[in-house]
This record gives sequence, C-alpha cells and structure tokens, in this order.
Amino acid sequence: MEKPSSSSLTAPSYARVLPTAPLQRIFDNLPDDIVKTFSPEQVEALNNALGARGGRVHSLDLRPTMRIPLLPWSFYVVLLVGRNRRDMSEREKKAAALVLLYSIFLFLSISVLLGLLVLYLVKSALGINLFPNFSLGIWDWFVENFLR
Repeated sequence: MEKPSSSSLTAPSYARVLPTAPLQRIFDNLPDDIVKTFSPEQVEALNNALGARGGRVHSLDLRPTMRIPLLPWSFYVVLLVGRNRRDMSEREKKAAALVLLYSIFLFLSISVLLGLLVLYLVKSALGINLFPNFSLGIWDWFVENFLR
C-alpha cells in the first residue's frame, strides 16, 4: 500500500505533534496556510522553546484572578513554590543564606515568645504571683475571651 503524500493529507502536517497551549495561541493568530507549513520537528522545537520550564510541576501553583469593583480591569497573582533547580550565582547564594538565617531567627523568636506566653498562662492558672499586686492583664484577657 502506497503512503499518501503530505499534500494529500487532510490534517495539517504538524498534527502528529500536538502544540502546547502557548503555541496553540500563537497558531490561532496565524493564517491557516502558514500554520499548515510547519513540520512536526518545527512544532516540537517551538513547543520546547515556549515551554522552557519543561513541564515541571510546582509544589504550590496558585494563579488566582481577582476583579476589583469599579475598576475596568481584573488582576492576577501568581504564587509558585518548589525546589529551585537552577544554579545560583554567588550573590543569590549569599541572599539565600541571609534569608535562611533571618527565617531561623524569626522562627526561634516566635517560638520563644509563644513558649513564654504559655508558661505565663500556666503560672497564672496555678495562681502563682511573682510580683505582688502586679499583672500584665494577659490572664484576665485569656479567661474573658477563651474560658467563658
């Protein structure tokens, strides 16, 4: 059986390689006679060039769109979280180390403050007064808002 020539095919020549969404949007804006001239190799190369992230999946990929009343535009926010697979420059490595140190310091500070708060609440619940006739008012606030 003879293989049909590419000119006798009804589907576009790139039909064997499906374009990704970004490439399809480009194809939608091009005339059909030009789109049909792309070979599967060209479509695959364009897919790779436009999808440089290689189909990586992020741990957290949020892309909400929000509309603000009385404004004619809507806005979008993109939050991507995942492991950095790129090589970092020396400047980026220093910045990452500083962010890590600040994060550790912040975490430890918040942990110590929460620990002190819990100890203060336990001390107050047991009726232990370290300073006579002095109170920070935290126990009264806690009782009023959470225990009544």
